[in-house]
Amino acid sequence: MSELADERPGTGAAMESVPGTARATDAAGTAGTSDRRLLRGAQTRQTIARHAADVASLEGLSGLSIGRLATDLGLSKSGVQTLFGTKERLQVAAAESAREAFLDAVVRTAWSAPRGAARLRALTEHWIAYAEAPLFPGGCFWAANLADFDSRPGKVRDTLSGHHRDWLDTLSGELREAVGAEEIAGVDAELTAFQIDAVLTAANIALRLGADDATAKARRVIDGFLAAPR
Repeated sequence: MSELADERPGTGAAMESVPGTARATDAAGTAGTSDRRLLRGAQTRQTIARHAADVASLEGLSGLSIGRLATDLGLSKSGVQTLFGTKERLQVAAAESAREAFLDAVVRTAWSAPRGAARLRALTEHWIAYAEAPLFPGGCFWAANLADFDSRPGKVRDTLSGHHRDWLDTLSGELREAVGAEEIAGVDAELTAFQIDAVLTAANIALRLGADDATAKARRVIDGFLAAPR
């Protein structure tokens, strides 16, 4: 009985004769190693892009260099070069990383508020908090970079302007909701979104220059836009 048992597939020496078993095991191990390397590469890329966003908020996207980031993060220049390829791709990755951080801090946190005036207040309050306790060391990432690329067509400019347009669309969409619900007086949603964005941007600049009353002024202006209809 014991000899027959040893010959059953999947037990004892008989396992050695199952075709492809060793090759399948080796392939699975190789795939697992490859997956882990890809994951580490993606995580490293995210870390570099986030640091690049911080640097660009202070020195601009034009000031980014692969060598500088490699030195800052204790990585090899060739490794960073492999992950991004070109300076333009690095700049775009930094902008996309900044966008994700902004969405988490300002936009997604406002989704719990009801649409319309309440969400508008949440969005503007989160934006003010984003500027008061800067998410990026140089303050608003887009205020620091949009002007530098406004006359430089290309992928970086398209990315930055797309982010800014999305923000304006978010504001104008909530303004239309508030007007439709008669929470605020009838306004031109696109124009008012432009004005609110301008006020917030001005507050960010004033804060960077040490004007502690900048956010109080911004709130007063925004309150005027969100006042209930008479």
